[in-house]
Amino acid sequence: METRIEWDSVGPVSVPIHCYYGAQTQRALDNFRVGAGIDRFPRELIQAMGKVKKAAVLANKDLGMLDERIADLIVQATEEVIAGRWDDHFPVPVWQTGSGTQTNMNANEVIANRANELAGGKLGAKHPVHPNDHVNYGQSSNDTFPSAMNIAAAENIHGQLVPALVELHRTLATKAEAFSQVPMIGRTHLQDDEPLTLGQEFSGYAAQLLEGLARARRCLPPLYRLA
Repeated sequence: METRIEWDSVGPVSVPIHCYYGAQTQRALDNFRVGAGIDRFPRELIQAMGKVKKAAVLANKDLGMLDERIADLIVQATEEVIAGRWDDHFPVPVWQTGSGTQTNMNANEVIANRANELAGGKLGAKHPVHPNDHVNYGQSSNDTFPSAMNIAAAENIHGQLVPALVELHRTLATKAEAFSQVPMIGRTHLQDDEPLTLGQEFSGYAAQLLEGLARARRCLPPLYRLA
């Protein structure tokens, strides 16, 4: 495999020439080999990390802490990460340090390299956009990664789980009404059989779904509080 040489505080690192990640990501792949290529983060987490990075750079731009041209390049790169264009360049497995440092740096490097490419530069050049000094400006893995986890969880609960529970409840409630005149024998433990309708049984399923829906919605407010 053709590689390029990148440098970090430890020394030189060989990185596949076509990859948008850099030295820190490559070291993570070398150091955390358990689950490599298998136990990768889902698309939702990568998307959420892109959103965290975009929010951070916009805040830093508004505060005048980043050059506008650099900030705009980073924003464009983060939007591509959010859209899923560079998912293949997030290879670090879930088995890593607890704070998610390796995935945080993976995101910084992919975004910086793409931003530099947009500016006419080369992968690995770290100019004009630096992965740590610019993309990660004012951030820590201890806040970016937990925030990404909350965002991914909240978006999936709100956008997928809740609508699915609502639809399933609607279907079961419809069946409860449709089966309201269908008799059946209800068998209870150590008691006489108690007759009921199939509709009554399905109404119990529908009621359980409502409880589950309420629990899912109660999970959201705490998730909205980011690190």
